[in-house]
Amino acid sequence: MPDMNSVIQIENLSKLYRLGSIGAKTFRNDLRHWWEKNRQKQDPYQEFGDSNIKNRSEKSDHIWALKNINLEIKEGDILGIIGKNGAGKSTLLKILSRITSPTTGMIKIKGRIASLLEIGTGFHPELTGRENIYLNGAVLGMTKIEIDYKLDEIVDFSGIELYIDTPVKRYSSGMYVRLGFAVAAHLDPEILIVDEVLAVGDYAFQKKCLGKLDDISTDGKTVIFVSHNIPSIQKLCTKAGLLHGGKLVHLGETNSVIENYLERKERLGGSSKIIYSEDQEIQLKFCGLLDKDDNIIYSLNSGDDMVLSFLVDSKIVINDATISIGINTNYDIRVSTLHSKLSNVVINLNLGQNHINCRTTKFYLSPGEYNLDVKIYDSKGKTIIWAPGMSLIKINSTDFFGSGKMPEENWLGLCLVQSNWEVN
Repeated sequence: MPDMNSVIQIENLSKLYRLGSIGAKTFRNDLRHWWEKNRQKQDPYQEFGDSNIKNRSEKSDHIWALKNINLEIKEGDILGIIGKNGAGKSTLLKILSRITSPTTGMIKIKGRIASLLEIGTGFHPELTGRENIYLNGAVLGMTKIEIDYKLDEIVDFSGIELYIDTPVKRYSSGMYVRLGFAVAAHLDPEILIVDEVLAVGDYAFQKKCLGKLDDISTDGKTVIFVSHNIPSIQKLCTKAGLLHGGKLVHLGETNSVIENYLERKERLGGSSKIIYSEDQEIQLKFCGLLDKDDNIIYSLNSGDDMVLSFLVDSKIVINDATISIGINTNYDIRVSTLHSKLSNVVINLNLGQNHINCRTTKFYLSPGEYNLDVKIYDSKGKTIIWAPGMSLIKINSTDFFGSGKMPEENWLGLCLVQSNWEVN
């Protein structure tokens, strides 16, 4: 029995896409589809098992973007949807926004929906920003008087008042997002759906938008928010859902879902390979920590010197290569980047195995786990190796400050800083 406070109820929702074509490819197949449908028989072009999708050797032209989604969203919820690229997040939002229809299943929605899914969604390029505000309001069922009342607030929030009477086809992507979010958030929807599109805006505007989403939920409205920015999901959302392979694999308390997501994140194993040319290749065989005696280690203490070691196997000579190492938290926040060019280092990769060490002094990271993203470029700036999450390092908690107190993970931020205090 659905909750009376439920505003969205999804039952056994699935979405099937046929890759590379529309229709059943031939008139014969279209006719067979129509015939079986009228006989209330199984559609031979839509029933497709998961094993077929996963088995790429069968060269299927079908894929389930979503499979048997069951979800109930209540009034006032801020639901964060997370998952890796291709998990089905955007497809779910498009179905909820009635941009596309499900293949199977049922959706019940109670309330007016406003959505911001892609840059410029719902805007007519030939109309001005002002005219598009009225157009969007009319689509939502608002009267001109209601839109007039909200107009100044929308324009002020967007910060593009100088261009509000300019056709939106002349707007930059950032201006599109500013106006699009301002319209969606201020035209009194009962349900607001926001995709990763906010990542286009500058940091100050993103922060402003997140604050507005929080205000909307406080007013009893419902927000569905898709983002790869895990800290934003953690800070904003009252609950979260994890999509994996088109299935809702976890729904519940936000931190619990995030932990599940991080556990499922795929990392490259002991090597990565990118084809450099038609008949040659280069491999990153190893990336990890070494101690002072060149032994492989998996953790170090806050404030220790660090040695990152690489083993690159090359079948060609690459002169003047560049190595970039991104250091990220488990929430994919970039902490720092070590870049060979910024250190005026010339790296030449010779035939066979190349051992490369990168040394840092006083690695002042807070306790926790960090991922290393490795990129190697040739002399022309072309990426020849891209290895995200190539290695995982752990920073241990020690008496960094010499006070007998042990810094805790996530307590002091990302970096530890020594400080002297004077009291007069």
